[in-house]
Amino acid sequence: MLTGIEEVDWASLGHAYGPADDVPELLRGLASADPAERETALDGMYGAVHHQGDVYDSTLACIPFLLELVADPGVQDRGCIVELLTSIGGIELDDDEELDEIGSEDEEFIPAANYAMAAAAIAAGADVFLGLVSDPDPEVRLTAPCALASLHPEPARVLTLLRERLTVERDTEVRLALVAAVGRIALRHASLRAETVDWLDWLARAAQDPGLRLAALVQRARCAPGDIPDDVVPWVKGLLEEIRTSAGRPAATGTERAASPTLIGQVRELLEEHAAGRPAPWTEELLRTLHAALDDRVDDRIALIVAQLRSPDWGQRSDAIWLCGGLIRVWRGRYEEVVRLVGAQLQDPEPRLREAATSFLERLFELGAPAADALASRLAAGPGAWGPGTTGLPRSGRDGALLALARAGDGRAVPLLARALEEPEVRRDLLYAVDGLGPSAAMLAPLLRRRLAGVELDEQLYDRAAPLLYALAAVRGAQALPEVLRVLRGAPANRRDWVREAALRTLAAFGPAAREAVPDMRRLLAADSSAVAAAAARALWAAEGDRGDVLPALERLLRPGASGADWRAAAQALGEIGPAAAAAAPALRPGLASRDLWVRVRSAAALWRVSGEASASLPVLLAAWEENRHARVEIAECLAEMGPAASEAQLLVLTELTRRRRHNAQEDGSGSHDIHVDEKLLTLCRAALARMERGAF
Repeated sequence: MLTGIEEVDWASLGHAYGPADDVPELLRGLASADPAERETALDGMYGAVHHQGDVYDSTLACIPFLLELVADPGVQDRGCIVELLTSIGGIELDDDEELDEIGSEDEEFIPAANYAMAAAAIAAGADVFLGLVSDPDPEVRLTAPCALASLHPEPARVLTLLRERLTVERDTEVRLALVAAVGRIALRHASLRAETVDWLDWLARAAQDPGLRLAALVQRARCAPGDIPDDVVPWVKGLLEEIRTSAGRPAATGTERAASPTLIGQVRELLEEHAAGRPAPWTEELLRTLHAALDDRVDDRIALIVAQLRSPDWGQRSDAIWLCGGLIRVWRGRYEEVVRLVGAQLQDPEPRLREAATSFLERLFELGAPAADALASRLAAGPGAWGPGTTGLPRSGRDGALLALARAGDGRAVPLLARALEEPEVRRDLLYAVDGLGPSAAMLAPLLRRRLAGVELDEQLYDRAAPLLYALAAVRGAQALPEVLRVLRGAPANRRDWVREAALRTLAAFGPAAREAVPDMRRLLAADSSAVAAAAARALWAAEGDRGDVLPALERLLRPGASGADWRAAAQALGEIGPAAAAAAPALRPGLASRDLWVRVRSAAALWRVSGEASASLPVLLAAWEENRHARVEIAECLAEMGPAASEAQLLVLTELTRRRRHNAQEDGSGSHDIHVDEKLLTLCRAALARMERGAF
């Protein structure tokens, strides 16, 4: 075994952490009889030799030995090695542009040719995977179909083999892997697609096993998304019910292993925990693939999720919540029924379901209102409400439910927030949610003041004080002026400007009640930080109006050659001051022609707000709307203020309101406020359109 491994000059090769002289030990570890040693070796291969998907010269040198290990039936956990090979050789390189981009930002450039050489080397030895589809080890059979579909150079031969194997395979998950591999081949090879789609359509109707029919239907949708049957929703609902009623006991989680310190082991443990107690955990991935194929068919996707949320199977309901999280962050739609049904899961005895529901609701903000009663009910649950031996709602669950309720703007969150503020630690997000609770949140001011008084003036001041300052500004807690001044004056060197800016924004919210702080504000008008100087100007204006120093201080930040940060900060402050700053309009005009988009947007908005002049501002705002979608909320806010003066933007606003996709949606991730920001854009667009239309009559 591993013939010739000593003949390779591993020390001259490299991986993610330097010379690859440790690779022979990793390869031998993959063949060890000790499960812990095999897992450690596999972790090392992914962590160094194939780090984050990279292919080094040492990775290429490993390929013959990995293929040899896969071919040896005496080696255990070969399925993991098949997956490793599939990852190494499976990168798709379709054009020169992609080749040029690989590794271009890495400190150590990985030659793009390595990826192509890896694919070629594994393809040359890919016949080894042909025999693995009938291997006695189900884990090997589970991984072989994807390897064949991704790496074998004869797709027609592989397609025939996979379809034949399906007639004799009895393991459910392996059968699903066979169908998924068939779909993968059809996607990668257009010449085989039509016949494969026809076969998948036949299988989706003819197979006895409902799980197999669902898998075939999903792959058919994936391969031909433009030709998904109109009755896909009732079809899938029926299959899910068949699967639920025909499923036996929950699937076994595999061989018991000791807790592993490796990343690979931790991922495995998480997956096992996720699947535990579920008879058909594989439906989750099938439905995720189906949702991707349905794409913008939002109503169909909502109907599927609603059906799952009404299932007696808690696992189906849990899957629906996670699927809806991916749907709602990308697509606009009518989610009231979905949110109400997710809220109902908060009363379920299964903790994983409650955790999923809480996590989902936290991100909804105003869209979470249909679940407000359920959230309030959960927060009111007494000791023992969650089963024998429990003493009440766990802290993490309570904070999540309270955050969701507060972000939904429900006043029932206020007394609960007051109770939370009495505890030693408070989740930061709860403090940032205070601004949506309206006048009833004023009762929190004394508690916020007390907490701010107890914050140490040390290097962690910003992290501890900023959320409290934000909340005090939201509730206009001017009685906390001494505590805010203490923070402003005692800020340490670490992030001092951030602390000062946060404190000054709170003082601005206090308005004339912050007159005691005027000397501090006036002193900070000359701060080196433009953000601090602008915040000081805004706070000073709010406290006593202009005594001849506020507007000049802001205009100094608009000097020729000023940085973008200076200009943006000053323009923002002038816009907040409004018509009383009309004298600064000439200083703002050069910003309309800046190369910095955000300078142009802030200058145009401020110019309108101080002068009421739309003719110069509106063209800049409309151009920026098309140039950068992330500027649309600020622009829409200004358009709503302009009303009839912005009638030229009517078509642009109407177009935004008719889009189904959220303006800030990203396929590769999302932020906690993305849904809220997009909903704010829609609200502003409706307000702008209403004012424009009123002005037209």
